[in-house]
Amino acid sequence: MTSVPFVRPYRSSDRPAVGRICVLTAHNGGDATPHYADPTILPTIFAYPYVDREPELSFVIDDGDGEAVGYIVGTADTPEFVSWFRDQWLPTVVDAYPPPTPDGSEPTPDQSMAALLHRPERMVLPQLRGYPAHLHIDILPPWQGKGLGRALMDAYLAALHESGVDAVHLCMAQANTPARAFYDRVGFQDLEIPDDGPVWYLGRPTARV
Repeated sequence: MTSVPFVRPYRSSDRPAVGRICVLTAHNGGDATPHYADPTILPTIFAYPYVDREPELSFVIDDGDGEAVGYIVGTADTPEFVSWFRDQWLPTVVDAYPPPTPDGSEPTPDQSMAALLHRPERMVLPQLRGYPAHLHIDILPPWQGKGLGRALMDAYLAALHESGVDAVHLCMAQANTPARAFYDRVGFQDLEIPDDGPVWYLGRPTARV
C-alpha cells in the first residue's frame, strides 16, 4: 500500500531531517550544499533555534513512513525571540561559527551567513511591529505542488491564532520566484520596508482569509 504524506506536529526526533531539508532548499529553493564550505550554518540560523525554543509552533510533512520531508517553523514574538537568540542561542554556537573578520574582500557565502548569525537584531524592524510572529517554511522538491505547503501553513497559522497572535510576517529572497507565487496564493501581501535589498517582506493576519 502506498504511504500517504500528512502534516503533523514536530517531534524532537525530526531535528536531523529538519536540518537536512533546510540545507537542501536554502539556495533559492535548491540545494545549498555546493555553495558553502559548512552548510550546517544554515539550519543553525533558520531552523534549529526555532524547533528548540518553540516546538509547539513547528510542524512537519511526514512522508507517511515517519520521515520529515518538509517543515514550517517560527516564533510568536520576534523581539522576544531575538533577545533569546542573542543571550542564549548564540553562546552555544559561537565556537563553531565565530563572527567574520572583514578584510575588505568580497565575503564568502559562509561569511555572509556568519554575519547574519551574529546580527539577530536585523529581524526587529519598526515596520513589522504589527506582525510580531515570523516563519520559515521549506519543502523538498518532490513533495511540492501537492497541497502540503498550504496544509503546513494552515497548521502554523491556526497555532498562532489560537495563542492570541494576530499577524505574521516572513522575509524571502526575491530570486525565489516559485516561493513568491506560493505566498501569494496563501494570502501574504507586500509590506513596505525601506532599503530591504534583494528580499521581500510579506505579511498576513493569522485568521483565515
